[in-house]
Amino acid sequence: MRVFVTGGSGFIGSAVVPELLGAGHQVVALARSDSSAGALVAAGAEVRRGELADLDALRSGAQEADAVVHLAFIHDDFSDMTPALQADRAAIEAFVDALAGTGKALAIASGTLGLGPTDRPATERDGLSGPRHPRAETADLVRAAAERGVRGSVVRLSPTVHGAGDHGFVAALVAAARERGESGYPGDGSGRWNAVHRSDAARLFRLAVESAPAGSVLHAVGEEAVSHRTIAELVGAGLGLPVGPVADPDELGWIGRMFAMDAPASSVLTQELLGWAPTGPTLAEDLAPGSPYFG
Repeated sequence: MRVFVTGGSGFIGSAVVPELLGAGHQVVALARSDSSAGALVAAGAEVRRGELADLDALRSGAQEADAVVHLAFIHDDFSDMTPALQADRAAIEAFVDALAGTGKALAIASGTLGLGPTDRPATERDGLSGPRHPRAETADLVRAAAERGVRGSVVRLSPTVHGAGDHGFVAALVAAARERGESGYPGDGSGRWNAVHRSDAARLFRLAVESAPAGSVLHAVGEEAVSHRTIAELVGAGLGLPVGPVADPDELGWIGRMFAMDAPASSVLTQELLGWAPTGPTLAEDLAPGSPYFG
């Protein structure tokens, strides 16, 4: 297939692109900057210059492809996500419009934070808990695209997509520990995050565009529940810092409130549906002393 990819030079995208190429697909990736374009060309992808706000570029890229993997998301300001969420929805609407009536695949990235309930690992059948969330609305948009002849799927990512080159949530916890001189965890540390290695997440995106049924919700989850205290202890050991609780999650900076969320999740249904099985390193293995996280 010819696969149009957004966010192809990012942490997850830079694993998705070679995964697709290695399976014999052709990749055309959106690139905003010269450095992104260079990295994508070096990886073996064809480049289409543009940015997420260029909806005409998104539509034409989708129309010329057999499938779309949408990974790009604006991460400029976690204190006000409204502009990023609006841009994400506009991009997804453009993709659905471009692919309507074709039966082609569209796989988008979403997340497992905020899924409920937490008395058991959340499954692919669970939705976001609490007030209606904009990312739930975009996920519903993709799932409903089946009625317009689009084979859409939603890949919910773990908060800890980990591996070499990570600059996301795990890296933020490491940075917070460095700044504070202590690796902290909210409350008694019994809260949990699920986790996945980026190579496993990349493989799931490939399987999604190859064979996921229309309207699928997929969980990129390798480990169902790693306690917050365990994560903090791994970070502390890697940095040689003490470990302790924080009275207020905000002491950890912007990542604190996300780290305070209890988010166990399962991928059993995803594994049964697509034959996907996580095989990459665990979070503990990636956070072993001497790992690149602590360089």
